[in-house]
Amino acid sequence: MTDQTTLEQEIAAEQRHLDRVYARLAELRRSAAQAEKEGYRLARVGNFGALVERDAMVFHAAQRRYVLDAEHEGLVFGRLDLRTGQVLHVGRLGVRGENAETLVVDWRAPAAAAFYQATPAEPLGVVRRRTIQSSAEKVTRIEDDLLDPESAPAEMTVVGDGALLATLSRATGRGMRDIVATIQREQDEAIRSPGSGVTIVSGGPGTGKTAVALHRAAYLLYSDRSRYAGGGILVVGPSSVFVEYIASVLPSLGEETATLHSLGSLFPGMSATRTDPPEVAAVKGSLRMRKVLERAVRDAVPGGPDELRLLYRGELLRLERRELDGVRDRALSRGARRNEVRRVAFDAVLAALYAQARRLAVTRLPEQRAFEDEIIDRPEFREFLKAWWPRLHPRHVLGWLARPERLRRYAGGILSRAETALLVEAYRALDAQGLTVADIALLDELDALLGKPVRPARAKRDPYQLAGGVRELSTFADRQRAARAAARERPEDYRDYAHVVVDESQDVSPMQWRMIGRRGRLASWTVVGDPAQTAWTGDPQELDRARDQALGRRRRHRFALTTNYRNSAEIFAVAAAEIRRLYPDLELPTAVRSTGVEPIALTVAADRLPAATVQAVDALLTEVEGTVGVITPVPRRDEVAGWLGGRGGSRLQVVTSLQAKGMEYDGVVLIAPSEIRADPGSGVRTLYVALSRATQRLTTIDPTP
Repeated sequence: MTDQTTLEQEIAAEQRHLDRVYARLAELRRSAAQAEKEGYRLARVGNFGALVERDAMVFHAAQRRYVLDAEHEGLVFGRLDLRTGQVLHVGRLGVRGENAETLVVDWRAPAAAAFYQATPAEPLGVVRRRTIQSSAEKVTRIEDDLLDPESAPAEMTVVGDGALLATLSRATGRGMRDIVATIQREQDEAIRSPGSGVTIVSGGPGTGKTAVALHRAAYLLYSDRSRYAGGGILVVGPSSVFVEYIASVLPSLGEETATLHSLGSLFPGMSATRTDPPEVAAVKGSLRMRKVLERAVRDAVPGGPDELRLLYRGELLRLERRELDGVRDRALSRGARRNEVRRVAFDAVLAALYAQARRLAVTRLPEQRAFEDEIIDRPEFREFLKAWWPRLHPRHVLGWLARPERLRRYAGGILSRAETALLVEAYRALDAQGLTVADIALLDELDALLGKPVRPARAKRDPYQLAGGVRELSTFADRQRAARAAARERPEDYRDYAHVVVDESQDVSPMQWRMIGRRGRLASWTVVGDPAQTAWTGDPQELDRARDQALGRRRRHRFALTTNYRNSAEIFAVAAAEIRRLYPDLELPTAVRSTGVEPIALTVAADRLPAATVQAVDALLTEVEGTVGVITPVPRRDEVAGWLGGRGGSRLQVVTSLQAKGMEYDGVVLIAPSEIRADPGSGVRTLYVALSRATQRLTTIDPTP
């Protein structure tokens, strides 16, 4: 045990260094602001060369100031005392002194790798590793690990009981914390794996898979910013609840350029949070749905005209349904995309009308070009074309599936009768209840099948305004806004990410893999998940094929995480017993800490469930400092939320067993675990997830039948 005086002396020493770092940051901010101001001054020179120089100076100065002005809570979080006598401080960004001496090493730099990788068995030249906790600009706590006692000077002080366990005991907040100060060796190896290819990270609950994926994104942006910031990094999570939970992690690491999406928000302009029952989701997620949708996009528009009638110079020109269907089939042959061949279809209709006019020996029939121009000018013809072959949005075509007779026709010979019946029932609620998460991948597939409408070519607009033939002055914020606007104008802008991160990948359906794959055709990938937690109940071989197609032939780098940092040993023992019902020999992670507090399991009469829930939640809100999660079967979520009213404020969150994927709470109240387990498809696996969300306290409440 370190005496109080020694502890205070060590904290004071770290405070002096932190004060120097913040003072230097203030100098750098002033310098960047002055450079930006100087750039603006060049605007008055007037010649083109000076304006170009000005533009570059202002941009880079503003960008630097933006980085320096970002909130850096816990800016310096680590220290390495090396065998050589050198001392390195590790932090969220690199800082050099006025004489170019290193004050802080960026955690992603090679020099900082030993902070995460050194162990007593392999100290990598590190004698003492210190973790520093701070609030605002004040050091509040330090924890040391002595890695090489034989090389330690006699006067070296070792403080605390170890950084990791101290950090794991902290209360959780509403959002996910970064783990930059406590990354462990097996995690660091995955974070720093090669940027090319596919990095696959597996591990059970609490092993830090999500944290590894997000810190890897930050590491890639640091190691090759021009590539990854230019092309963009896409992070895909299972739900909107999860995405909100992780949203603050990358900004806390100094990175703002990644794009975060849930599976329900990945298609532009559409979003969904409602989930299908597992058996319906399995059908919607199957690759066979592509064939169903292919039939749909080739079909006639509901309510569209069955024939075309035009009176031309005393003769009735008429194209019946059979002829119009033939035109449509020919236009859509060889995989043509419907929205892209509207003009082809229109020309074919005009040609058919002209051929008919010739057969009828119409009086004074002009040449075909003149005939077509004359027909196109007629309002009734234009109205016909608009109704017969409209520009289709994927949402329009998906809506056709709500018509049982059409859905049965599209699915015939592709889906079984039972599967078709499930879809018919599911899509009855489409207009009233809206899209489900599984529908978003179908919209994306329809978008690929329909294509983009061909529009007249137009000159590209410079995203930066022009004045007198010279670019006007643009601020860093202007450029960020303009870049986002320019990206939105590109019809395929969502398909060119440089890196794609897929979290909770075990729950991604085959159709969802196709959707994500379109956004990473040239990307490197990070894929994290745990097969034992999957909620997918469809064909596993089909799932493997879809995933492999999305990832392509890129080289795989595989990492397995084996330590559970989230759950106490007492809590994880309950979760482990549940999953061993399905997988008796499954290799599970090891929980690193014990609290001595056993989970509470209650069984109450059904009419007592609301009161018991309120009582259990109130107890946990008192016992733990941080967040409390109430996890329910999917159908019960709104009901349970109603019981709890507004108690707990931002500390309390009510989620379904599916929304709980990837989440973490200090305390968990799990409602009706037997109902979750009863799902014949993925019930045990889903319950395993729900049981492994708590860091400190777990209470389960089951109603009696």
